[in-house]
Amino acid sequence: MKTLVIIPTYNEAENVSAIIEAALKQKKSIDVLIVDDNSPDGTSDIVKDKQKKNKRIHLLEREGKMGLGSAYVAGFKYALEKGYDYIFEMDADFSHDPNDIPRILDEMKNADLVIGSRYLKGINVVNWPLRRLILSFFAAQYAKIITGMRINDPTGGFKCFRREVLESVDLDDILSDGYSFQIEMNFRTWVKKFKIKELSIVFTDRRVGQSKMSKKIVREAIIVVWKLKYYQLRKRIK
Repeated sequence: MKTLVIIPTYNEAENVSAIIEAALKQKKSIDVLIVDDNSPDGTSDIVKDKQKKNKRIHLLEREGKMGLGSAYVAGFKYALEKGYDYIFEMDADFSHDPNDIPRILDEMKNADLVIGSRYLKGINVVNWPLRRLILSFFAAQYAKIITGMRINDPTGGFKCFRREVLESVDLDDILSDGYSFQIEMNFRTWVKKFKIKELSIVFTDRRVGQSKMSKKIVREAIIVVWKLKYYQLRKRIK
């Protein structure tokens, strides 16, 4: 099965080479797509240099910092156009362990979406400040209560979709662009009654570079869950 690992980047020059190599070595059926938002630190130049030596590396360059959700949507469209069967979301900063990719692929044999969950078996987060850990954990509980999804980590960003899921979603109708994008994609998958599984992972805070979290992203997440529920009740999402 052809697998594509989509990795959005903005100023990830310190991480991008290593994360590409780590993802590619997991299985020969895996390709990597970097979606770069015109990083001023030269992230895309590093990817281009690596492309010369490996045809399994792909790059989408965008005009500017356009957001996480739209980066993944661009990657999803690329994956569907190129005929990939399994499509991953993964961060560039090693907070998601590439060694978990084969475990997730094994779970995909009996699922349409597999989520690498930080909260399936307690709290498996390393090196996060207590404030951010509390925010993330309670955001997950908040999303579960409002949407009705029985997903322990609805905001998690390490996951794999079967292509049929993405084909069923109107990618041009996505409401979210920040971290609430993760909630929305899970919700749309759940509403369409695809099979969702969670797999326990350990999330480790980024090795180098700066977090992209902001107050704007948090505010968007608070609002979007209500929009999703409203649209479901109005049968706009079905």
